[in-house]
Amino acid sequence: MTAKQIGGYILPPGIDIFERGWLSANNIFLYGNEDVSLVDTGYCAHEQLTVDLVSNTLKQYGLSSLSKVVNTHLHSDHCGGNAALSKNFDCEIWIPEAEAIAVQNWDQDLLSFQQLGQDCPRFAHQGVLVSGEEILLGPYRWQILSAPGHDNHSMMLYQEQHQILISADALWEEGFGVIFPELWGEGGFEEVAQTLELIERLPVALVIPGHGKPFTGVKKSIEIAKSRLDYLSSDADRNARHGAKVLLKYKLLEWRSREIKAVHQWIRATPALENVRQQLNMTIEDFEEWLPQALVKSKAAVIEQDHLLNLD
Repeated sequence: MTAKQIGGYILPPGIDIFERGWLSANNIFLYGNEDVSLVDTGYCAHEQLTVDLVSNTLKQYGLSSLSKVVNTHLHSDHCGGNAALSKNFDCEIWIPEAEAIAVQNWDQDLLSFQQLGQDCPRFAHQGVLVSGEEILLGPYRWQILSAPGHDNHSMMLYQEQHQILISADALWEEGFGVIFPELWGEGGFEEVAQTLELIERLPVALVIPGHGKPFTGVKKSIEIAKSRLDYLSSDADRNARHGAKVLLKYKLLEWRSREIKAVHQWIRATPALENVRQQLNMTIEDFEEWLPQALVKSKAAVIEQDHLLNLD
């Protein structure tokens, strides 16, 4: 089999990357003699596709089953396939250590799903990711690195020998994920800066992000991310508006089309959006009117016949 090349970087054996769309995070399939693992599992609406991707890849390489699933963080687009994979393959599920009690009790106040207006089937975990420790994924050992900011419990995975960073949503080729903790007053701007500084100190030849294609121009991407952070952190309302638009756009990716009345109901029922509304000092009526129109203005959606329609 021909080795896969990414921007001049030759991907080492034992690693496959399932690049997904924005509704489901990328999945990384790692396989070796002792371990077969999947990093992140996509959104629940795509769970059967995730199961099929894993099944087909196991068959392709003559592997018996999936050993474990590892979640970089517990946003629904990264762990929504956990329950289906556990059911189909009886694999272990590993999550960031700080999320263990929330998952054990399935505490909706501590988990992000309900707060962000999203869904995730309940799952149980068997292992935890501890920052500073190592984990075997496929044929390689990976360092577990804390990466707060987008999610303050998020982890990255770093393979020193091949200089590969699984960055999740801490670094994309042109930015990073929404700084959600800022939306509910926990703070995240400084945490993003610290995570970018950590990445900058690492010898990284290839980044596998949570969304978008893997990339090699790490220095340029960090510069873009720092510029983006400066832009968002200079105006907390700007970050709040951005977060609100991303949340509705994400839900619209799932819906594809939704009656405006139902969109308004979802906005009212989503706690993170209520936090944004209060921060922006808008009435609920004004906020419900503004948010869909903000997507239309940015050409991410259109309104036709009292329905909000997704634009790809």
